[in-house]
Amino acid sequence: MKIVIIGAGKIGITLAEQLVSEDNEVTVIDNRPEALEELNALDVMAVEGNGISKEIQLEAGIDEADLAIAVLSTDEENLLACLIAKKLGVGNTIARVRNPEYFSGIKLIKDELGLSMALNPELASASEIARILRAPSAIKIDAFSRGRVELYKVRVPENSPIAGRKLMELGKVQVGVLICVVERGEEVFIPSGNFTLLGGDRISFIAKPKIASKFFQKMGISADPVRQVMLLGGGKISYYLAKQMLDFGAAVKIIESNMDTCEFLAEHLPDATIICGDATNEHLLAQEGLSKMDAVASLTGIDEENVLMSLYARSITKAKIVTKINRTTFSHIIESMDLGSVFLPRNIAADHIVRFVRALKNSMGSNVETLYKIVGNKAEALEFRATAKSAVCGKPLMELKLLPNLLIGAINRGGKILTPSGKDTIEPGDSVIVVTTVAGLNDLDDILAERRIKV
Repeated sequence: MKIVIIGAGKIGITLAEQLVSEDNEVTVIDNRPEALEELNALDVMAVEGNGISKEIQLEAGIDEADLAIAVLSTDEENLLACLIAKKLGVGNTIARVRNPEYFSGIKLIKDELGLSMALNPELASASEIARILRAPSAIKIDAFSRGRVELYKVRVPENSPIAGRKLMELGKVQVGVLICVVERGEEVFIPSGNFTLLGGDRISFIAKPKIASKFFQKMGISADPVRQVMLLGGGKISYYLAKQMLDFGAAVKIIESNMDTCEFLAEHLPDATIICGDATNEHLLAQEGLSKMDAVASLTGIDEENVLMSLYARSITKAKIVTKINRTTFSHIIESMDLGSVFLPRNIAADHIVRFVRALKNSMGSNVETLYKIVGNKAEALEFRATAKSAVCGKPLMELKLLPNLLIGAINRGGKILTPSGKDTIEPGDSVIVVTTVAGLNDLDDILAERRIKV
């Protein structure tokens, strides 16, 4: 697929990396030579110039492209770039739109400009963080089937009742839970029923929210949602997150140093407590009750500040810790720190677009409806919609020859969530959740070993 990315910022570069890795033909436009230099290691074509220029877009081949993605610095530039690209003949357009005031009317904007997707990385990040704060024992939670079933990542306590047990025995602990990924140190396993869990393992399991809460309790982990939340930094993620947590019934306190931002937050979030001050000031944090919080999220635009504040919060409180990281460098060091749940907005945004691209490639088959990169991009969790043409339909799962390192995690049949056994079948119309270390699945039938060999 031919894709033109307009803007070589953090998200633009992340998108280029992921889309090239999936065998797409990618061109990137930016007017900053130093930004384009970061793409030298990738197999992409770089075009230097203004992304909202008709001539520059044509030079990048926009008229022959299947998709244009605008991730320039402002919403206005992105919308204009997509409008021009659409007029020049591109098949589909995606614009990053971050302003809360714009995003409230995004349906009208999409319809008028013919956008295929409007992407708000901050809102997407806030929604993922909000899910975590509703089940704070989890490191990460990804939603499928409109929240009917979720993928939870959690660390097994050393003294947990499930430590030392084989997965096939866990049905005695909790029915309706399927453990699909285990991280042990640097190793990642798609486990079989004979796999034995150990204390300290990081497990990812699929379950309905109510069943997950019961499983947390049986693991010896608290499942109570947070009620007192402190957000350090008052940017767009904090705004969207505070809005969601207030709707959830939590008390929210935001500490932000910029007076104009504080005034905006106070006007638009009247039920939140807004403190204008330096969130790296220990005295201020103590004065505002950091030690009494159920959750603390470090969400400034500076990674070093976020790391420092999260480590400090961890040292004086047992609260759920959330840390936003912008840069992907030194990831091995970040992972070794006790920063709680770490979120990278650029990766969250890229996941949304990669899902769209895969579905676009496969518009006649069983589309990718949901996609998450998990365990540090070493595995994927995908949701497919089965069609009458799907080769996997109607056969017991035990008879399907599946790819190695792949599990069918759940089947959504008309709103009923099935934890599949070998005797279950996939039927047309089902949503099927697949977890695998095999990258690049575009179609439900791609889970079959024989199909992969033919391709």
